Amino acid sequence: MTSFRALVDTSGRVAATRSRREKEALLAALLTRLAPDEIAPGIAYVSGALPQGRIGVGWAALRDLDAGPPAAAPSLAIREVHARLDALAAIEGAGSKRRREEALGALFARATADERRFLVALLGGELRQGAQTALVLEAAARASGIDAATLRRAAMLAGDAAQVATAALTEGEAALARFRLTPLTPILPMLASPSEGVDDALGALGAAALEVKLDGARVQIHKAGAEVRVWSRKLHDVTDRVPEIVEAVAALPARELILDGEAIALDADGRPHPFQTTMRRFGRRTNVAAMRETLPLAHLAFDLLFLDGAPLLDAPACERFAALDAVVPAAARVERRVTDDPDEAARFYDEVLARGHEGLMAKRLDAPYEAGRRGAAWLKVKPAHTLDLVVIAVEDGSGRRRGWLSNLHLAAREPRDGTFVMLGKTFKGMTDELLAWQTERLGALALGRDGHVTHVRPELVVEIALAGVQASPIYPAGLALRFARVRRYRPDKSARDAATIDEVRALFDAGPSGAAGASPADPARRSR
Repeated sequence: MTSFRALVDTSGRVAATRSRREKEALLAALLTRLAPDEIAPGIAYVSGALPQGRIGVGWAALRDLDAGPPAAAPSLAIREVHARLDALAAIEGAGSKRRREEALGALFARATADERRFLVALLGGELRQGAQTALVLEAAARASGIDAATLRRAAMLAGDAAQVATAALTEGEAALARFRLTPLTPILPMLASPSEGVDDALGALGAAALEVKLDGARVQIHKAGAEVRVWSRKLHDVTDRVPEIVEAVAALPARELILDGEAIALDADGRPHPFQTTMRRFGRRTNVAAMRETLPLAHLAFDLLFLDGAPLLDAPACERFAALDAVVPAAARVERRVTDDPDEAARFYDEVLARGHEGLMAKRLDAPYEAGRRGAAWLKVKPAHTLDLVVIAVEDGSGRRRGWLSNLHLAAREPRDGTFVMLGKTFKGMTDELLAWQTERLGALALGRDGHVTHVRPELVVEIALAGVQASPIYPAGLALRFARVRRYRPDKSARDAATIDEVRALFDAGPSGAAGASPADPARRSR
């Protein structure tokens, strides 16, 4: 039985080094120590993932739990921590919040100071130490002696890196043969990289398939005979949330298929509802039938990965598109045009934006479907929105960022009274040099601390790239930034020059392709 302290120590050492090879070696050494039933949870935890999902305990409760005296010596095992978190996640019903906090309190009472810090970061979703899934697979390859590409392919097909690593470490390479593309077993989705515009995309790809980029929910749909199941981008089973999509795919002529596409709420004219409206419906688990009547979801497919016994992952995109067009009617497919003409592409791009969509996807015609990877075969082109916002607070960094001020609290200016209205947070887009600079600069502006948050004088302006603005019940203006990322600080600007809350509302009203702050030359980064 491996101690939890061993995992925590490895996590700390991985966070402390910037060498990828050293990180890989540290993780490989940990994996060789784990018992078979410890590998999957160990990989998840050291990667910063929580297999139990959301456990219903917020930051305030975690800070309170961490306030008591820690254990003097380590006594927890990985297996025990995993079992306790499983039990905690299963608590439901009346008084569940109190019972979850009591259960977590019992775990914290057994944890040392280092173990507590790890648990707080893990449970709070703030464990960022450079041990991403790809690196863990490289470590598993080193520990098992299996080629890393073979492991990556198996993980892609399994949709579960921990499961594949467990098989590799306990059964050897022959066990990986069981991971193959089959209906009703979801795989990781292929991802896109950003492009600086339509011209750049065609310059990189040549003749390409240009598709409407929808602002919906990525879904993977499997059909096997009479059974149809639907998975989200994160491979959560959402079949019961989308009955109209299940019915539509069940009626398709194919006996077996795997589709990649988007679920999206459209109005009567076929224009997209705001992303949050789609997600309000897509996330609904109760009263789905009633919600379906008022806010139906459309499914628009853009790729076909499996058809009647034949896997298509390695087929060129043009062949997959032809097979898709033969099976799925045009009304249920993402609109696609193939061209190498920049003028035609630009016209299509403008037309798509005018219809309220996010932008375009450009896809290489001879590319295979590289599940789980973000490569150069799929490029996304969409307007970027930028706002100059004011930093009003900042949070202590964790993991590799420990010792720096990291997560920025961002606000727009209220022109009527000169106050600042918070719109969200971000820790993205920061280099080590930028982190060091902002730690010194924001430290000099500090007004006081509240736990891990330092409140600062609202003087520092930062240029933020974002995917848009959405309605939010969390922040006082009822608005929140989507996928905010630091582009640069603006020491040349004062807080009086920052974006006003009226400008932010105008961006929200303009929708996903609104012109406010848009610049096709610098697309904001986001999945698909």
